[in-house]
Amino acid sequence: MSETESILNESWARGWSGIRAAGSGFAIRDALLAAYREPSRSYHSDQHLAECLTLFQEFRARAHLPAEIEIALWFHDAVYDVRAHDNEEKSAAWTESELARAGVGGDAITRVRELILATRHSSAPTDRDQALLVDFDLAILGAPTRQFDEYETQVRKEYAWVADEDFRVGRAAILKGFLARSSIYTTPELRGRFEESASVNLWRSLIQLGA
Repeated sequence: MSETESILNESWARGWSGIRAAGSGFAIRDALLAAYREPSRSYHSDQHLAECLTLFQEFRARAHLPAEIEIALWFHDAVYDVRAHDNEEKSAAWTESELARAGVGGDAITRVRELILATRHSSAPTDRDQALLVDFDLAILGAPTRQFDEYETQVRKEYAWVADEDFRVGRAAILKGFLARSSIYTTPELRGRFEESASVNLWRSLIQLGA
């Protein structure tokens, strides 16, 4: 078993039981992994999922309701269509359906839904758990240079159908949006680890884009 497979299997068992869902949920886990491994995904893949879950495990003690964050991470990119604008909403709907079927309480389902929708990155997180999950999702921005460059290449591959100039303009707008924030990361420990390198990476990417 590879390290990634071990991370994923341990995480699923811990999160599924932690949220008090019935059964093992293995069929749901396998369906999610199949989605993350779709050929159209270069970045939003099981590699990204495993990286998020690895950070979650490191910072798990900071969570208020850790099992909800863990399950939200599993579902946050469950639906990913590069031509759509409602992937988070569809991912949240899939989550609600599966958790309800597994007997998870309504309040927990609502919180997991809100965690997933927070990964739209359109507004500031509203609580500690949302802040953690969003910071995990954005950790790649503060990755070492080689890893960040790989991420940028993977994103461009996912949007290969977009003309170069349109991609340049759209991508630059997204990166400038992150730089315009008072801080990219909300959780103090994650801000301390990633903020400076994220700023460097984003400015370097903008220069490469000619923006």
